[in-house]
Amino acid sequence: MNARIKWVENVMFVAESGTGHAIVLDGAIESGGKNLGMRPMELMALGVGSCSSYDVVTILKKSRQDITSCEAEVTAERVDTTPATFESIHLHFKVAGKNLNEKQVERAVELSADKYCSASIMLKNAGVKVTHDFEILPVVVE
Repeated sequence: MNARIKWVENVMFVAESGTGHAIVLDGAIESGGKNLGMRPMELMALGVGSCSSYDVVTILKKSRQDITSCEAEVTAERVDTTPATFESIHLHFKVAGKNLNEKQVERAVELSADKYCSASIMLKNAGVKVTHDFEILPVVVE
């Protein structure tokens, strides 16, 4: 895996992945930025949520669950010292589908948390308290 981070100005950077995708990172105005992009730690929290969401959706599809939506709400707390590392991250999954089996959804979330999500497992191994839960939402018919 390769990436390139290019400084633009002040505390703004453009990060480009080895696959050619780019994202702007910037600081808050009070930190010398223009607030035109995500903060690096926001991006890290999004990475954890995205990694686990990928697992949950993939596992549910392989389990032949008729999933119609999956949303992960990420809540991250940081310590009050420097470096301001994550103290805890909580992932709350909102899953909807036709006749979803609650045990299958629970299993998908647990497998992601304990076996497949490299990002959350890496942070857990570094001492971050990473927790997960879920709710099954009714399917909205439009």
